[in-house]
Amino acid sequence: MNQQMSARPSTAFVGASWGAMLVGAAAYLIGLWNAQMQLNEKGYYLTLLLYGSFAAVSLQKTLRDRVEGLPVTGMYVGLCWISLLAAIALLAIGLVNATLMPSEKGFYAMSFVLTLFAIVAVQKNVRDLAAAGPKPLADQA
Repeated sequence: MNQQMSARPSTAFVGASWGAMLVGAAAYLIGLWNAQMQLNEKGYYLTLLLYGSFAAVSLQKTLRDRVEGLPVTGMYVGLCWISLLAAIALLAIGLVNATLMPSEKGFYAMSFVLTLFAIVAVQKNVRDLAAAGPKPLADQA
């Protein structure tokens, strides 16, 4: 039951996905750089962005593998879900307990969610483009 999903994403969607991911991650990181918090707090929020991004990409890949009939263990899928939910929960707990203004908390939450959503779209596009193969010469003009 190995289905080939060879639908090529549009250039606009690929660009928008990369743009959203870069804007979300850059906003989060610039906000973190300029934040008036201790270095260990900055490290906590940076680690959550990295962990959440990895978990989101890994979950997207494993779910896509299953759709395409590739073997994926239930334990790994569960670990991916737990990792993604843990990253989101830890960010929420950290922000609820942070001594930040509500607007700053919202900024971190929104840039985090934007980054995770966009990184899933980027991963999907990368996989779709690889499955679709080289772009026909007639379409490259």
